[in-house]
Amino acid sequence: MNGVRHAAAPAPVVWPGAPTPLGARFRTGPDGVAGTNFALWAGGAEAVRVCLFDEGGRETQVRLTELTHEIWHGFVPGVMPGQRYGYRVDGRWDPWTGARWNPAKLLLDPYARAVDGEFGLPPEVYGHVRDWPEQYVADTVRDERDSAPYVPKGVVVDDDDDWGDDRRPKTPWADSVLYELHVRGFTKLHPGIPEELRGTYAGLAHPAAIEHLTRLGVTAVELLPVHQFAHEDHLLRRGLVNYWGYNSIGYFAPHAGYAATGTTGQQVGEFKRMVRALHAAGIEVILDVVYNHTAEAGELGPTLSLKGIDNRGYYRLQADARRYADYTGCGNTLHVVQPQVLRLITDSLRYWVTEMGVDGFRFDLAAALARSMHDVDMLSPFLAVIAQDPVLHRVKLIAEPWDIGSGGYQVGAFPPLWTEWNDRYRDAVRDFWRQALPDVREMGYRLSGSSDLYAWGGRRPYASVNFVTAHDGFTLRDLVSYERKHNEANGEDNRDGTDDNRSWNCGAEGETRDERIRSLRRRQLRNLLTTLLLSTGVPMLVAGDELGRTQGGNNNAYCQDNEIGWLDWSLTAEPGWRALTDLTARLIALRHRHPVLHRRAFFSGRAHSADGLRDLAWFTPRGTEMTEADWYAPAATLGMYLSGRDIPGRDERGAPVVDDSFLAVLHAGGEPTGFVLPGAPWAQRYEVLVDTDREDQAEPPGTVHPAGERITVPGRCVLLLKVL
Repeated sequence: MNGVRHAAAPAPVVWPGAPTPLGARFRTGPDGVAGTNFALWAGGAEAVRVCLFDEGGRETQVRLTELTHEIWHGFVPGVMPGQRYGYRVDGRWDPWTGARWNPAKLLLDPYARAVDGEFGLPPEVYGHVRDWPEQYVADTVRDERDSAPYVPKGVVVDDDDDWGDDRRPKTPWADSVLYELHVRGFTKLHPGIPEELRGTYAGLAHPAAIEHLTRLGVTAVELLPVHQFAHEDHLLRRGLVNYWGYNSIGYFAPHAGYAATGTTGQQVGEFKRMVRALHAAGIEVILDVVYNHTAEAGELGPTLSLKGIDNRGYYRLQADARRYADYTGCGNTLHVVQPQVLRLITDSLRYWVTEMGVDGFRFDLAAALARSMHDVDMLSPFLAVIAQDPVLHRVKLIAEPWDIGSGGYQVGAFPPLWTEWNDRYRDAVRDFWRQALPDVREMGYRLSGSSDLYAWGGRRPYASVNFVTAHDGFTLRDLVSYERKHNEANGEDNRDGTDDNRSWNCGAEGETRDERIRSLRRRQLRNLLTTLLLSTGVPMLVAGDELGRTQGGNNNAYCQDNEIGWLDWSLTAEPGWRALTDLTARLIALRHRHPVLHRRAFFSGRAHSADGLRDLAWFTPRGTEMTEADWYAPAATLGMYLSGRDIPGRDERGAPVVDDSFLAVLHAGGEPTGFVLPGAPWAQRYEVLVDTDREDQAEPPGTVHPAGERITVPGRCVLLLKVL
């Protein structure tokens, strides 16, 4: 300008630095100089450049010249917390052998602690020419356009934090009650949370949110994915987003979209404060994590991170290395057998425990992580490493014990360190209450801890995470209101989502003004919740089920970041739904008070004393113990006796554990039935504590019946009676 030439800014100095730890770590270098050490595993790469971005988006590149055991590294003086950065990685472009290096694409650091910016998917972010006329070979044509203006950047974060004031609840598994929630959906419409905090980590930390959790009595929140995630192209084209977040791209970064305080590192501190607030209320934090695949999809997917760092090193490829092995249904599968991938996952897990304060993890499609080269292997490297890790073997570990590959269904097969989502519990309870079970054998196993699945290798009843609903599928209210999915809002012609809902609409599809049907539905909700919270194992509730939340029959609301997916807190003002919340809280409190309802060992079914009273007994409506023939006969009524006299184990002071005894009567038939209350040695009298036929459950009925009396059990009802 005006004949004046401006000298280019000098390239930043780079010192050798260190190959560990991986990622961008701010620290003090030689001679007390502050800066950031960058370290990236990029096996097979020919060159790596760190790209630094100022507030205007201008890029400065720093070449990493040090290479140690396939890790490129360097220390850049003067790079401070808040610095935005990415990587460009050079190497061969040879998709036929799985090599997909493309230095035109800015890549997110797999170890980035924070991410700034939104993932869109314009053509520039693809390593290949997405709009190539011949699509069947499009993935083989390298795209030379720069992706930097279109992708988020990693952020250097100062991790200097002291957790000395934090007190982890450390709730034993047997005492746990899980509550699955979505950070944004749980808080977005909550009237007690300031508007600027709704939908955020800070919103979940707010006293109004925590008050609901403590009122219910849940011991842990299981958060739907909070790792940084991206949206799929097919959703963005329809004006939708990936609301649930099962499309991870940053395993160390809290998802920036849930931050109220900022996205250039502030999200890290906000997440930590949320964890502290929940811990202070006695509530553990469990993360739903997606280490089985990433947001880069298959060969026609974008190049955002791992695909451009070392595609062959991070992903499972087919014999035709252009193609990805897909055990997840999401286009790719991380190659967990590879040491660097295993290191990425375990480093991430330890980070969330030690530096972010979380208490455990639920692993999405965990069977994919347990695969060795092809088959699911319970001695796989991933499971072996977790079992011996000094940090990870002490936290709560929950497997979703299946994937979509051959042999992927592994319920009951994970090793003793793990608990599992038990979908056989879900299916049995749903089928019982819609009268679709041929007999009551399956129901007996599920109510008493699923010993047929878990009584091996030292496993305990709490290996079974019992659930009737989860984020994936109908809400509890929709389960009794719809027999068919109604997913039209997803834009996939109602083809998405399962057709196997095992639901019953009680006589009308969807919402109705028929008060008889509405009353029946509320009673069915009480039956399902009562069954769940009286069953042996670890119960998991889904946020909003206790409020009567509906998704309008959508059983796959993964892309509904709106009123379909958010909790409707106005339901708390309706007496019928308030009563359901009251019942849920009362049942959880009852469960906490009585060790017989959260046993640490399986029932034996044998008599431990001369009077013949056993720790678990099953009764027919005639008041007689069930015979082998009774288990195989069609039945709608089941009596379960839980003895508090013969609980194995001792309390913290070494004293025997003794509790009240209970009789639960579950009647799924539509008409009332008689039930003879068992006499000696089981009881002399019984007091009714819960009667799901009653709309108002704030207080127990308190009715007392003598043993031997034939009582009337209303149609579709659970009675819980305490032995006197």
